[in-house]
Amino acid sequence: MKTKSKNNLDWLVKEHDLWTKGLLNIAGIDEAGRGPLAGPVVAAAVILKPWMDLPGVIDSKQMSEGKREEAYDYIMKNSLCVAIAASSVKVIDRINILKATMVAMNRSVFRLKQTVDYLLIDGNRFPDGLEIPGETVIGGDGICRSIAAASVIAKVTRDRLMRKLDRIYPNYGFAENKGYGTAEHIRSIEKYGPTPHHRYSFAPVRQVAFSLESD
Repeated sequence: MKTKSKNNLDWLVKEHDLWTKGLLNIAGIDEAGRGPLAGPVVAAAVILKPWMDLPGVIDSKQMSEGKREEAYDYIMKNSLCVAIAASSVKVIDRINILKATMVAMNRSVFRLKQTVDYLLIDGNRFPDGLEIPGETVIGGDGICRSIAAASVIAKVTRDRLMRKLDRIYPNYGFAENKGYGTAEHIRSIEKYGPTPHHRYSFAPVRQVAFSLESD
């Protein structure tokens, strides 16, 4: 069962409606890292306890790094279940970023250690291979708190990975840009060449790699 939900301005209505129907284990799914030039794409699946409150948690992109870290700890400690999965740069380059994102989302659901009654997935695409009832929610990280929780887990997990890569490759500013294509990041790629963690299927990286090979 796959349906699409339009934006609902009431932050909590979606989960409350499902909980009152007896669908208690609702998994919110979101990803982080579709747009960067480097690093994996990370997906998270979070099952909140019914009627669980998430003080201060909104769309992770609208939260400060400190607030996201605090929320991450709270969600990990208090949620019913959390699972994380990623698609590597090699997978992204081989099958494209959209398919790699769907793979990561799919894996995050299968890694949940609780039976899932219903899925709420951020965006407008339902990953293939999921036979669990659910729906996509456009802008879900700003509407559904289970999706918002997943967005925080995915974002913090990926940011931590990029900070680790920054220690290995200090010339690219990964700790600050998180792999996104800032002007400074692109200049670093042009100066030092791409790392093994850059996405060669993305035009800015591919163009630099091609020019280096042509020299």
